[in-house]
Amino acid sequence: MEDNVNLPFDKLVSDCEVIDPQNPKDSIAKITALSKDYPSEHLILIYNYLFEQSNSYEILMFLLQKIDKYKDKSSRPMLIDSLIMKNKLSQRISDSDNLTRIRVNITKVLANTKDSQAVYPLLYCLNSKDENYKVKLSCAEALGKIGDKYAVLPLMNIVEDESESSVYVKESAVSALGMIGDAKAVDSLVSILESKKGFLDKFTFLKERALEALNKLNFKGDRVFNALVKSLRDESPQVRINAIEVLMNSEDSRANGLIREMLKDTNRDVVQNAVIALYNLEGDDVLNEILNDESQTDTAKSEVLKLMDDLREEETEEDYKAESDE
Repeated sequence: MEDNVNLPFDKLVSDCEVIDPQNPKDSIAKITALSKDYPSEHLILIYNYLFEQSNSYEILMFLLQKIDKYKDKSSRPMLIDSLIMKNKLSQRISDSDNLTRIRVNITKVLANTKDSQAVYPLLYCLNSKDENYKVKLSCAEALGKIGDKYAVLPLMNIVEDESESSVYVKESAVSALGMIGDAKAVDSLVSILESKKGFLDKFTFLKERALEALNKLNFKGDRVFNALVKSLRDESPQVRINAIEVLMNSEDSRANGLIREMLKDTNRDVVQNAVIALYNLEGDDVLNEILNDESQTDTAKSEVLKLMDDLREEETEEDYKAESDE
């Protein structure tokens, strides 16, 4: 993309009234109409320039949508400057909430570019102690979407940092690690499951995210397995459910027996997920086995019957579709 093309940038700023607009909607309409006069390779340069000049929240958010559609590297310097140099951007956008919304949307645009050059700036904001937590959350999510493994160790540091007061930021870092999918993150994720802070509701959510992330990684070893065993005894039903899913996908020979034990869980949703997991691992035979086992609870048998009904219904729908195709 050429960046030194001769375009009437300042005239466009004036014509589109992006600085102190009387009516932002009129300005947005004028910006939209530019597509009739300029080719796409010029439009992105214009959008970039207008974004750097405008002091209207509505116009800036609109321009971010346009820039996002192009995903052009020419936008990267401007986006990164606007993200990192929030004091400079705040001179144009005085409302703190609107300023935060713009910067959050910038992280989303950077994430959609999948550009590894955005990783360092995103990490810079994520690690800043005085950064707005909403921006930090969106930075972590953006790093996960970009998927560059350079971000793994910094994200692990956030997960393990006891001085990081926001559990939500830790959750986002954990989710990002799962999205990146690097096995180096396993120890950090397991350390969350080993913690004794399960009585805290917020910390429970963190353990749920850790299990979801582990489910995306190819892990091995007794330490991980023991952490999953502990998670099956967690006070939170959702943590127990997530642990069942991880065990189901673990390819560990010990998983089936542990999941069978969860058929006697006091929470119906946990039992339902245990039944489904065993069916995925062992097929129809295990369903009949549970039904014929006198030691099994009524809840477990009820969930087996429900699953059988669902399977029959799916089979009927598939048969009907096959007949219709004929």
